[in-house]
Amino acid sequence: MSQTRRAALLGLTAVLLSACVGGGGSFKTEYDPLGADVSRAWRLAEVRVAVPDSLTISEEETLLPNADIVWREDPLGDRRAQVATIMKNAIATGASGLRGSRPVIIDVTVTRFHALTFRAEQSESDWGVHNIKFNARVLDASTGAVLLETVTIRAELPALSGAAMRAARAKGQTQKKMISNHVARTIAGWLGTGPDNRNDFSRQGN
Repeated sequence: MSQTRRAALLGLTAVLLSACVGGGGSFKTEYDPLGADVSRAWRLAEVRVAVPDSLTISEEETLLPNADIVWREDPLGDRRAQVATIMKNAIATGASGLRGSRPVIIDVTVTRFHALTFRAEQSESDWGVHNIKFNARVLDASTGAVLLETVTIRAELPALSGAAMRAARAKGQTQKKMISNHVARTIAGWLGTGPDNRNDFSRQGN
């Protein structure tokens, strides 16, 4: 590809990004942390994850598909099941610090799981957001009693594109690892068994 054509394509990408995301937005990892007095008696027995049929899915290879679920790193298939598996594993990891005697179930409903498309990853602009949101509640594993009513958790983090993405992939750092680690840290912070993971940032993304 000639330098002139490459420059034109990069310029077009920048224009498309600006048009799609309107100059960027505000994102955050947010939750109401539980005090240690609340969670210290708990021990994780099970993680349940629901990904409702009402959530929209896009397989469009565009920069910013308009959908609740955008996921590409697993083979084409049941995206809801794939998202559920990622979230279940990440939440179990994040809740592994619960060492009490009362077995509990963390019951989660995903409301958004919007990662980057492969096309978006190739952009040389420093942009992109992994936009993860879910509702969570805690149940007594023995009786089913609700120990913690439903709360909303946001676990949004900057994604990687262009040269930064390629360098990360060369080291084995995938979207799945980035998202899983961030969700795990967020859960640990929420439960009070790990450092507070709350933060906010501004970035072009969706």
